[in-house]
Amino acid sequence: MIENKKKPNPIDIHVGSRIRLRRTMLGMSQEKLGESLGITFQQIQKYEKGTNRVGASRLQNISNILTVPVSFFFEDAPGEQPSSSGMAEASSSNYVVDFLSSSEGLQLNRAFVKIGDPKVRRKIVDLVKALAAEADTE
Repeated sequence: MIENKKKPNPIDIHVGSRIRLRRTMLGMSQEKLGESLGITFQQIQKYEKGTNRVGASRLQNISNILTVPVSFFFEDAPGEQPSSSGMAEASSSNYVVDFLSSSEGLQLNRAFVKIGDPKVRRKIVDLVKALAAEADTE
């Protein structure tokens, strides 16, 4: 017997990944988001993987809980027409999303925003730039 497993729609996968991105940026667990919506964390997992499609009213509730507009979940979606601002800005925002989606990027961002002194933050940025320049010369 041939299994006919339906692949998730690329838009559903993208929306799910944006839900996960925002949830992790806020330090919220799947369980906590599920509780806020009155559903299980397993359902949140399915949304985040794109296995289950998020309905319009549920997406509106998620956007309220995660304090972002609904449009956030569709930014840089597959098949989306580039904005009039050009491709450079789009690839720049993809880079930021990729960085914040990584474990290291998320940890670095969370720690960095806790630093209250702007001079210390500036020194950290300078240090990272210096390390990146050093890596480029190797």
